[in-house]
Amino acid sequence: MSSRLRSLRALLGRDDVLSIARRYFVSNGFDGTLTCIGVVVGAVLSGVPDGVTVIKIGAGAAVGLGTSALWSVWEIERAETKAEILRIERAMLTDLDDTRVQRQQRGARVFHALASGLGPLIGILIPLTPFTVEGTLLTMVEAAVIAVGLGIGVLCAFGAYMGSISGQRWYVAAARMGLAGLVVAAINVFLPG
Repeated sequence: MSSRLRSLRALLGRDDVLSIARRYFVSNGFDGTLTCIGVVVGAVLSGVPDGVTVIKIGAGAAVGLGTSALWSVWEIERAETKAEILRIERAMLTDLDDTRVQRQQRGARVFHALASGLGPLIGILIPLTPFTVEGTLLTMVEAAVIAVGLGIGVLCAFGAYMGSISGQRWYVAAARMGLAGLVVAAINVFLPG
C-alpha cells in the first residue's frame, strides 16, 4: 500500500476531519440547492425561453458558489491550522515544518476544501437536470416543477443524513431541510415583477 493511500485512509479515519468536512459539504450544498431553486423559479417566471439558458445560468451559479466554497474553506482552514500549529510549536518549543503533524493538517485542509466545493455543485447540478430535456420531453414549467422537486429531494437527503448521524428522527430532519426549498420557491413565485 502506498504512503499516500495510507495517509488518506488515516485522514478518513479521523472523526474530527470527517465532521468538519461533512459540515462544509452540507452547509454549502444547502446554499447551492436553495440558490438553484431560486434561479430556476426566477428564470421561468422571467420568461427565459429555453432550458439551455437556465442550465447556463445555473452553471454560472455552480461555478461561483463552488469556487467560493472551495476557496474560502481553503483560506479559513489554512489560517486555522497555521494557528493551531503555532500553538503546538510554542507549547513544544519546537519547529513543526515538514513533520507528520503539518502534513496531516495540510491533508485535512485539502479534504475540507474539496468537500466544501462539492456540496454546491451537487446542490445545483442535480436540480438542473430536467432542463436537459426541455423542449423534447418537458415544457419549461414542467422542467421547473421537477427541478424544484429534485432540489427539495436533495435538501431532504441532506437533512436525513444529518438527522441519522445525530440520532434524530431522519424523516423529521429531512422535512425541516426540504421545507426551506418550498419557502424559497414560494417567495420567488410571489416576488413582484
